[in-house]
Amino acid sequence: MSESRSSLPTLMVGAIGVVFGDIGTSVLYTVKEVFGGGHVQFTPDNVYGVLSLIFWTLTIVVSIKYVTLVLRADNNGEGGLVAMLTLASSAVAGRPRLRAGMLLVGIFGTCLFYGDGVITPAITTLGAMEGLQVVSPLLGDYVIELTLLVLLALFVVQKKGTAGIGRYFGPVMLLWFAVIALLGLRQILQHPQVLWALLPNHAARFALDSPGVTFIILGAVVLCVTGCEALYADMGHFGRRPIRLAWFFIAMPALVLNYFGQGALLLARGREVVDNPFFHLAPPWATLALVVLATAAAVIASQALISGAFSVTKQVIQLGFLPHLKVVHTSVRDLGQIYVPLVNWGLFALIVLAVAMFRSSGNLAAAYGIAVTTDMLITTVLTFFVVRYAWKMSLLLSLAATGVFLVVDLLFWSSNLLKLLHGGWFPLAIAAGVFVLMLTWRDGRELLHRALQQTALTLEDFLESLFLAPPSRVEGTAVFMSADPRIVPNALLHNLKHNKVLHEQNLFVSVHQHEVPWIGMDKRVQVEALGHDCWRVVLHYGFKNDPDLPKALGLLAGRGIKLEPMSTSYFLSRHIVAPGLATGLAPWREKLFAYMHHSATAAAEYLNLPGNAVVELGSKVEI
Repeated sequence: MSESRSSLPTLMVGAIGVVFGDIGTSVLYTVKEVFGGGHVQFTPDNVYGVLSLIFWTLTIVVSIKYVTLVLRADNNGEGGLVAMLTLASSAVAGRPRLRAGMLLVGIFGTCLFYGDGVITPAITTLGAMEGLQVVSPLLGDYVIELTLLVLLALFVVQKKGTAGIGRYFGPVMLLWFAVIALLGLRQILQHPQVLWALLPNHAARFALDSPGVTFIILGAVVLCVTGCEALYADMGHFGRRPIRLAWFFIAMPALVLNYFGQGALLLARGREVVDNPFFHLAPPWATLALVVLATAAAVIASQALISGAFSVTKQVIQLGFLPHLKVVHTSVRDLGQIYVPLVNWGLFALIVLAVAMFRSSGNLAAAYGIAVTTDMLITTVLTFFVVRYAWKMSLLLSLAATGVFLVVDLLFWSSNLLKLLHGGWFPLAIAAGVFVLMLTWRDGRELLHRALQQTALTLEDFLESLFLAPPSRVEGTAVFMSADPRIVPNALLHNLKHNKVLHEQNLFVSVHQHEVPWIGMDKRVQVEALGHDCWRVVLHYGFKNDPDLPKALGLLAGRGIKLEPMSTSYFLSRHIVAPGLATGLAPWREKLFAYMHHSATAAAEYLNLPGNAVVELGSKVEI
């Protein structure tokens, strides 16, 4: 995306609305969880120490690690864990074992995103609604119901797309950051001594005086950086520079002012406001309005996670780790605006379960940190391989660039392990379930491919023997889809067997998905003449491209192959998978793969084929 001067303010506002929603709403619960857990006594030194920990966590993890280092690891302009994974795995392509292990770790990190996609809408919306308890204890009785109502409305509108309301996300989040900054500044002006906590010696003294307590509360302190992965994931939408400028000049100053304002309030009123220091920042007459604004910010933060889940699902499908699912484009102008019904309602069901189980943002905070810190840890590990093998840096420099972050991530991660039995298991269970589905689909496809290869015929040899006594030719063009461009598609064999004819023009088409985000139209088509008006065609797509077979085949007109839409038929092989007696998969995984294969969206829909020109010919295959 262009980062010209004229568009820079627009891109910064857009980034504020999409990228910083999650981290921007962390002020709702971070300080409350640190001091509300009962581990930290209310003394000025402890308040200074905790605020210093929060400030330097924001500085080291977000400002230095993500904004300065990780944003440099772009994959053709794209960011995110999938882009980082493909970049790192491509860099170690000559080391197959390392690459295989890295893929597994990276894919598990991607699976954790779904756990994050469940916890974030639940904790941010609950955290906003809990402000009603400050407005009136009577209103606090309806927090759960109102939270679920807001979330239901959010998930219902997904099928219509968010392009219409999306233009308001940036201005609303700008208002949010302005309000939280002013609320914090109001308290700081009354207690300016709180700014001494900007010095790192307060964090160091707190850690040295109370190492056990410090280790425990790190699991709550890390909540201040939830959403930092979004800075990297959305780089392709806004560009590196707008995100950096929006962080340093808008988001970070506002967050620091608010955190320090909450600290100043605690210094002044202590246990009187510890139940919800954020909402106590506002004067009583403004608390209800702040609840409304916080709810709007929570919805925007949730929307970013939901849209991210749709995008990640599409990318993982392209990489071959999930079956084709129904993907609906909700905007004719922005191809990135998509809706995946199965993911949408699957997330909503899990969010309802999370809200019903945990019932407060405090309880959910125990479940939140472990998913975030595991993703941060995986990102650091993958960054090392990018720096070492993709950027060709020395081992010493690579370790120096990532070693400090690895230590910091391990500290936060190990602290969150203490909360494993108190809710941390929940996002891990979600990630583990998705991980099993992905590995089962990958391994099942490999077994299916091997089973088909056992009876496969080489395409060139088959055509050579076929034209020794050619069948009758009929007008029009037949497009035969094949996973492997070297072998004869089963659809061709069945067509010859049952119809005993061959079209006058035949294309044998394979789709090749690459581990890069985008492949341009100039590199889309690779064609090879096989004689007798037969051609082998390979179409190339990146994991963020939208496959469109008719559009791609239209590029063949410049190479002497003209397709008439009304006389072109698409022949697809539809395999009915049956579990075999002896395979490399456990019986339950065989059955799971067979179910996933049966339930997958038809290839015709995935490839955007015209429904009245598709012929599916099936066969039963044992794996």
